[in-house]
Amino acid sequence: MSKSARGKKPQRHLRSVPPPPSIRPEDQPLFQALRTALRSDQPLALLELVSGLVTATDPRARNPWARDDDGPRLDELVESLIGTSFAQTTAALTVVRELVPDPVMAARIDRELATRRQPLPNWLGALANTRADPEVWFLTHVLGDGDDYFFGATLPDGRQLTALVYVDHNMGTVVKDAFVIPEPISVVVERLQQSIEDGQSLMRFDPADARAIVAEAIDGGSRLFPPLESESWPVCRPLVEWLVRMQPAGGVVPERHEWTDEERTAIAEDFFASRFGDAMDTADGQGLLDSILWFATEWGPGDPYRWSPVNVEILLADWAPRKILADTGYLAQLPSLLRAFIAYCHHRQGISATLTAETLTSVDRWEGEFLRMIRTDRPQGAAALAAQLFNGSLEFDDDDVSTSELMLEHLDSIVGGRYQLQNLTDEPLDDEPFDWAGIADDIRPTVEKVVALCDRCADELFDVEHRTAMRRFLGRAAAADPAIFRRKASPERGAAAVAWVICRANHSVGRYGVPSVAELLGWFGVKGSVSQRAEPLLRANGVDPHAQYGEVVLGTADLLTAARRKSIIQLREHYQGSAD
Repeated sequence: MSKSARGKKPQRHLRSVPPPPSIRPEDQPLFQALRTALRSDQPLALLELVSGLVTATDPRARNPWARDDDGPRLDELVESLIGTSFAQTTAALTVVRELVPDPVMAARIDRELATRRQPLPNWLGALANTRADPEVWFLTHVLGDGDDYFFGATLPDGRQLTALVYVDHNMGTVVKDAFVIPEPISVVVERLQQSIEDGQSLMRFDPADARAIVAEAIDGGSRLFPPLESESWPVCRPLVEWLVRMQPAGGVVPERHEWTDEERTAIAEDFFASRFGDAMDTADGQGLLDSILWFATEWGPGDPYRWSPVNVEILLADWAPRKILADTGYLAQLPSLLRAFIAYCHHRQGISATLTAETLTSVDRWEGEFLRMIRTDRPQGAAALAAQLFNGSLEFDDDDVSTSELMLEHLDSIVGGRYQLQNLTDEPLDDEPFDWAGIADDIRPTVEKVVALCDRCADELFDVEHRTAMRRFLGRAAAADPAIFRRKASPERGAAAVAWVICRANHSVGRYGVPSVAELLGWFGVKGSVSQRAEPLLRANGVDPHAQYGEVVLGTADLLTAARRKSIIQLREHYQGSAD
């Protein structure tokens, strides 16, 4: 984002706490803040303040790991404003009415506002008549770290606002930062045009598509924990969402390209045949490039030809030491291969020498840290994720009642609830045929291929229970979201994703059992990760793929084998005994 486009810093949000009977409402800090904002020359002061109040009540802002979170709720905030009839609360209710897209809440506020007689500024009294600027602008960079979207709006009194939203691709196409300034979008664009840097492009963007992209990026970012925060984000999220919703609906979010094994192989062959990679065409070089391409296609922007200083840092300082299980001598060759591959990609894409030099400098900067990490003991895989999540500070004591209850709640989530946990048995899954009920005819040929592959895999590597679980999981996905099977995608990768989900949920692969994940995917002829391919399958089964922290939790016992359920029963008995 252009720093020159920033206005004054927005105020932090305030929590709304009903005052004790002995304290007059108008003497409360919230009322004082509302009074000051209402008297400001800038409408943005009140809009930002109320946006912060709404954010404080937003469940998206809460810790998903916290128990008994008693944070303020929106209905409580609205009722507290309704219960005290002052100009300040009337103003706040008027803004909440527009920022919150809840028709029931809007009707409740409308009924109250119809009884209020306090005078409001002209712009506020007609806030519902705010108009979106028909032009949305888009600032992007050739290295693909992220994009800025610019949305303008005109208040009823003619004053204008511009929302600047930064969508980060390295973290999964999520809104990382945003703010609103009291200036026309035309002024912001003119200022940006005067400060365009090497590799940047500023252009108009389809308003409907911009709305769809930003809305999805806001939703994706809200699922991250810990949340992404800045001085203005997510405090201004309700305000930004309001301005974005003014744009036309019906836009399309570009579908992320799913790179096939054949495409990755073609990239590798072309690189090793070029002057950049011919000297590195060895078994180690091929293996390391396969890992680099795995990272480049499955994580971040998802474009193997786009390399920036930021995703170089992510690869060397986090991803590679955590994800690649190999000896030190092998891994130590990665930075040199990465330099050659970056030079090859930038040459192919026509990236300027200046940007290429900056990216290669990032390799130099992080190489030492990478070498240090691979030469020391470090958590990897799920253990690394847990260490990051809890900062290595969470210790469990089996005799701690609260810890026992926490573990029982986790077991609840695995099987679908406490009742299901209490009545869980370890009877083997039946050998049952694939259920074609509710599956569209046009996707049947594709589903048949996936079923056949999963069946063969289960028969050769596992057992009848795994075959039944794969059939159930696949059948439910096909019936719930047939669009998954209408896309151009490899049936082998789809079947591998089904098998990976079921085997991970049943602790049948990886550190839990034999075969390894690589061997399982290799059976299908698939390399790299299938987690992205598994996401729509999980969603179609009612599972949030972004809530899977190192373990696949499907929320139902009928996809679990007898062995997995037996281990859960043993844990249930252990932790129930501790809790009792």
